[in-house]
Amino acid sequence: MRLLNPALKGLLKLRWSAIDNFLLNPESTQVMVFNSLINNGQFTEFGRQYSFQNINDIKEFKNNVPVHEYEDLKPYIQKMMEGTQNVLWNSPITWFAKSSGTTSDKSKFIPVSNESLEECHYKSAKDVLALYYHNFPQSGILSGKCLTLGGSHQVNQLNTDSYYGDLSAVMIQNLSYFTQLIRTPDVSIALMPEWEEKIEKMALSTIKEEVTMIAGVPTWTIVLIKKIFEITGKNNVHDVWPNLELYMHGGVNFSPYEAQFNTLIPSKQMHYLETYNASEGFFAAQDIIGRDGLLLFLNHGIFYEFMPLEEQGKPFPETLQLEDVVIGKNYALIVSTNSGLWRYIVGDTIQFVSTNPYRVKVSGRLKHFINAFGEEVIVDNADYAIAKSCKITNATINDYTVAPVYFSDHANGCHEWLIEFDQAPDNKEFFIEQLDKSLQEINSDYEAKRYKSIALSTPIVHFLPKGTFSEWLKSKGKLGGQHKVPRLSNDRKIMDEILEFSKKK
Repeated sequence: MRLLNPALKGLLKLRWSAIDNFLLNPESTQVMVFNSLINNGQFTEFGRQYSFQNINDIKEFKNNVPVHEYEDLKPYIQKMMEGTQNVLWNSPITWFAKSSGTTSDKSKFIPVSNESLEECHYKSAKDVLALYYHNFPQSGILSGKCLTLGGSHQVNQLNTDSYYGDLSAVMIQNLSYFTQLIRTPDVSIALMPEWEEKIEKMALSTIKEEVTMIAGVPTWTIVLIKKIFEITGKNNVHDVWPNLELYMHGGVNFSPYEAQFNTLIPSKQMHYLETYNASEGFFAAQDIIGRDGLLLFLNHGIFYEFMPLEEQGKPFPETLQLEDVVIGKNYALIVSTNSGLWRYIVGDTIQFVSTNPYRVKVSGRLKHFINAFGEEVIVDNADYAIAKSCKITNATINDYTVAPVYFSDHANGCHEWLIEFDQAPDNKEFFIEQLDKSLQEINSDYEAKRYKSIALSTPIVHFLPKGTFSEWLKSKGKLGGQHKVPRLSNDRKIMDEILEFSKKK
């Protein structure tokens, strides 16, 4: 690996030149990306439907093409999954990234083109390292390997030519031989579908490697580190990997995990770098370690629009380009990509923290959600689980709220529910079992985290006395038709308030 270090550093210097170019010319870079997408899209079924050949500028594009949620593009994607080409994109689509469920589906499938892999996901990964080296030019991370750890890496075959898996699986399966040399664990382990066995084998395999950086969601990274401690008898990651210096994370809020990582890796040489990537694309990454805000990647095959939240629900909402955004205002992120997503609502809300350069932070979701562990549970998922559990147990509810219980040194995380029943179930434990089972049924990411309780434990459920929620709202001066108890929260503020109120009551 050390022999490759100079060559890799040279490659990252070239990537910094490309980054510097879009930093100097952000608006014109986005126009160039837009023109390229339209030129490619005009030869597709979607492009012919919306007359891409007659679109000459961004304004005409916005006037001709409505914004889309997944359900709107699903008929096109279904045709692609059945083997039809030139539907949304003009090069062959043979891979689909399985992502978290929508209101009507347990999972959604995002098309991934070769262009998206090379010009977005892989290029962005190189740019993350280029940004890191720009912060720490004397770094030795390229002298070792990157431990990559995402969600479930199982690859499934759709038909003779097409496959699906989560984004991690798609990326690992398509990596070049050269890139495989600088990552761990071996593909045969990374693509194992059974998580309990995989964590064990991943730990046994990687403790023998010189790991200098880790990339993955905090939930599974903590599980892996604890398994490594169990095997080695160590209690400090640097006793296993003395040259580890970088952890790249994204997907969930890192703040609740920070203290635990500082305990697992008690060292000032450790750096944490946040990324913003999804099945739809790799959007941004932290360009200055320790500073709020992620640098928006502008030349990676993605054309961005930013929708003020008051425009939500309109088929042709007013959207803004980079030159029009305002720092601190919430926008819904809309993307058109080189995988054939056209004016696609990602579902995240973002805020700009600077406009020179353009840096963003993820401020939330368009819908209430819980994504503390990468499970991406939305209100519709929780409503489904509650309704089905009540039907099975002959119970009826008045209201409920849910929040995460974060990892501790001695226990996994879980979800905590407060439920007020009009008619409570006869068997509380059976109701909890059905609630957990129903949520796994509707949300594949939650199901993966709950598998054998490796990452998430059985939910904690409190049965509240009738009237608790309305009395709490009244105590807040918010009793009335326009005020509701939030169903899902990604922090514990409301949960702890209501629990405390209930105890006093």
